[in-house]
Amino acid sequence: MRIEGGCHCGAVRFAAKIEPPAELLACNCSICSMTGFLHLFVPHADFELLRGADMLLSYRFGTRSAEHLFCSSCGIKSFYQPRSHPDCWSVHWHCVDGQEDIAHEISHFDGRNWEDAHSGLQD
Repeated sequence: MRIEGGCHCGAVRFAAKIEPPAELLACNCSICSMTGFLHLFVPHADFELLRGADMLLSYRFGTRSAEHLFCSSCGIKSFYQPRSHPDCWSVHWHCVDGQEDIAHEISHFDGRNWEDAHSGLQD
């Protein structure tokens, strides 16, 4: 199914192709905890930035592997490039239009202990 979403002010908009139920990941790392980010991993080939590339600001911390992308107008991170899934974008579920009507399942990820938790994703 095709989904669309974006930032709060509408300057950044994206579309993606997913298969319901959407598999979401709730992470407890510092940035995800503070922002309430709920991950939906979408392969790069199934994601399209519809508008707002020129509005995105980049933020990196820690290992600097992940690239967090924020709208320069409203400050919302509707998607970003995670280090855990280098072949995917991580879409913020709460930024998806009509997400309450899309079947989904939530798993938890211990991002505070990233290396140990990430190796568990690989098993």
